[in-house]
Amino acid sequence: MPLTPGPSRPPHRTLLRWLGRAFLVILALPLLAAIGAGVLLWVTQPGDAEVLKLEGLSAPVEIGFDARGIPRIRAANERDAAMAMGALHARDRLFQMEMTRRGGAGRLSEIAGSSTLRLDRFMRTLGLRQRAEEDLAALPGQARELLEAYAAGVNGWVAAHGRYTAPEFIPFGQPEPWRAADSLLWGKVMGLWLSGNWRTETERARLATVLSPERLRQLWPSDDSAGRPDLAALPTPERLAGLLAATPRWGEDAPLPESASNAWAVAPSHSASGGALLASDPHLALGAPALWYLVRIELPEGRFLAGATAPGVPMVVIGRNERLAWGFTTTHSDTQDVFIERLAGPDAYDTPDGPRPFTVREERIAVRGGEEQVLRVRETRHGPVISDLDETPPEGSVLAVSMASLAPRDTQAAGLLALNRATSIEDARGAASLIASPAQNLMVADAAGDIAMFLTGRTPLRAAGDGSMPVPGWDGAHDWTGWVPFEAMPHVVRPEGGVLANANNRVQPPGAQPFLGRDWFGDWRFRRIGEMLRARPRHTSADFAAMQADAVSLFAREMMPLLMAPPRPEGMAGAARDLIQGWDGAMLPELAQPLVFNAWTRELGRLALAAGGVPEGAFGAGPEFLRMLLSPEGAGWCGEGGCAALSGRAMEAAVAGLAERLGTEPANWRWGDAHRVRLEHPLLRFVPGLAEWTRIEAPTPGDGETVNRGGLARDFSHVHGPGLRIVMDMASPDGVMASIATGQSGNPFSPHWRDMNAGWVAGNPVPLGARAPTVAVLKLVP
Repeated sequence: MPLTPGPSRPPHRTLLRWLGRAFLVILALPLLAAIGAGVLLWVTQPGDAEVLKLEGLSAPVEIGFDARGIPRIRAANERDAAMAMGALHARDRLFQMEMTRRGGAGRLSEIAGSSTLRLDRFMRTLGLRQRAEEDLAALPGQARELLEAYAAGVNGWVAAHGRYTAPEFIPFGQPEPWRAADSLLWGKVMGLWLSGNWRTETERARLATVLSPERLRQLWPSDDSAGRPDLAALPTPERLAGLLAATPRWGEDAPLPESASNAWAVAPSHSASGGALLASDPHLALGAPALWYLVRIELPEGRFLAGATAPGVPMVVIGRNERLAWGFTTTHSDTQDVFIERLAGPDAYDTPDGPRPFTVREERIAVRGGEEQVLRVRETRHGPVISDLDETPPEGSVLAVSMASLAPRDTQAAGLLALNRATSIEDARGAASLIASPAQNLMVADAAGDIAMFLTGRTPLRAAGDGSMPVPGWDGAHDWTGWVPFEAMPHVVRPEGGVLANANNRVQPPGAQPFLGRDWFGDWRFRRIGEMLRARPRHTSADFAAMQADAVSLFAREMMPLLMAPPRPEGMAGAARDLIQGWDGAMLPELAQPLVFNAWTRELGRLALAAGGVPEGAFGAGPEFLRMLLSPEGAGWCGEGGCAALSGRAMEAAVAGLAERLGTEPANWRWGDAHRVRLEHPLLRFVPGLAEWTRIEAPTPGDGETVNRGGLARDFSHVHGPGLRIVMDMASPDGVMASIATGQSGNPFSPHWRDMNAGWVAGNPVPLGARAPTVAVLKLVP
């Protein structure tokens, strides 16, 4: 029987059916994509109970995590603990480690594109990667073995998790294997940014032809050390400006700002517990994740380490063991000099022994989305030629930089290992002598009740000059002749009063030997710490934690007479000035006064520099310069009407600028509205939606001169300060508590991405004791 066709479907119904299906697919695709992305991100999260096999372990290692993700490692020996530390850092901070490695090696542009070329070119010129490899070969065997074990732990975790170790590697692919020399790059970067003043020398030289010697001296108030160099051979100010423009600058692409830190210690006679107390809070750039990772390591026979590690490094950088506690501040010794090298033909330069050829190497920089850059790097006997970074270098001469941190045989890693093992201040002295860079003040306290401060890092001995300006390199007259002997440094051991403190202030009287440098930061934080230490006869760990959170500015109190010197102005400026009357200098988020004061100091510096003939953008007026305006010699910078009139104009300008942002009622302004810490992921901050979702933000107290350091960006936001705070009491093995600005995890989708921030803002550290409840476990097996 022939088949009869059924009724045909109208064409418009078929079209509607397909449109409906297409619409459902369109609706489903984003949902499926979101589910897929969620699954991928979930895979990057570590589990609550994991087992990882690591080749080379001598015995199983158990790692328990508390509710904040802080690990407690139980290992049979130091080497196994180092492997565990490598696995932990890879588990929680591998992308941060990758960025540190790429930054030090000059390889950021491979993933970030041309925006990081200036930094990459600078790092390639200095050759940090090559120098780290040379230093590794020169390290003692035990330090090398620990770095190798750490690298094995990192690579073991990556081998098990691949590109899903962290969400950032999903698009970029599995990272290259970690090498022992990569760990030394962290120290090289710290040595570069924390030790020296080559940029200050160049800025000072740029202004030397514009300002009188007296005015030049006043821009950088200093002691009266002799030995100022001849300026006749300097390149033109335009060429010096070109060099400065071609090198990284904090706030744009340099990874660290001018640094500041606090550390203080008291002997048992000033401690309520009967043990020595030590507090340390290093001030560095703030970002997410924080530069620090907290840990406690338990070893046999009652040995332990607790404190802050730096991802990429197996040792505890700031912390304690069963017998010794330690912390660091930056000395700000001058360990960098710029030398003017006179050319002797196209490929050679003059030396005291005649012409010498440059040492030349070629660096090839891959650029994501762009063409490969080829950089020809020249070095002289003094160091790398930095003026080659300028597209129009000076004719007839080049500028080379000597840096103590670039000198061969840097044994920083061996020094940190010795410090982790030290059991007395005498052991700490030996460890300090091994830390070749950066130049730091090492504050220590031991279980016997002794306290001390040792200066670390190699500081150059100069044949002549004070290192404040570029000097001729062809005659050898200003060459470095060696290093200041460690025993000649101004160490302090068992002070008679039982109290030690440093806040980057000068560590020796003006004119004292050995000569460490010309330029020093003001001592406002140091004096405030002293006030608080004298406020009670005995202190607790809680007292020290409260001191770290202190936001009173002695600098503000010192500048108050100049702020109040002019007659009261009319309008908003008068209302803002009235708020200052009776203010105690506390930089608290709920107050308007800190905002008025900091805006006023900024305008005061700008106007004073303009009146003094300093080209705009050539120099930033710091608090040391502003303090000089209070003295008779500062009157020459204030122009017609004197400093009181300048102060009045600065107040008018400051209030007008604030009113544009915050409204016309000064009493309604709040420091916390502007002074907010804003911690952002290095890449996701550029992605709309994710930038806001991953940002960690809060109003904070303090400013640039308070113990609770809150270094300011142009909009007064908080960009620099104590990303770590730690307090240690040697009366008990559990006497250690700390906080970091973010959380333990570098994964923006982890619950531990931001969970320590609120406690950090409030100044409430958490204990790193041995008895914290365990909520997750990682087991490492041979």
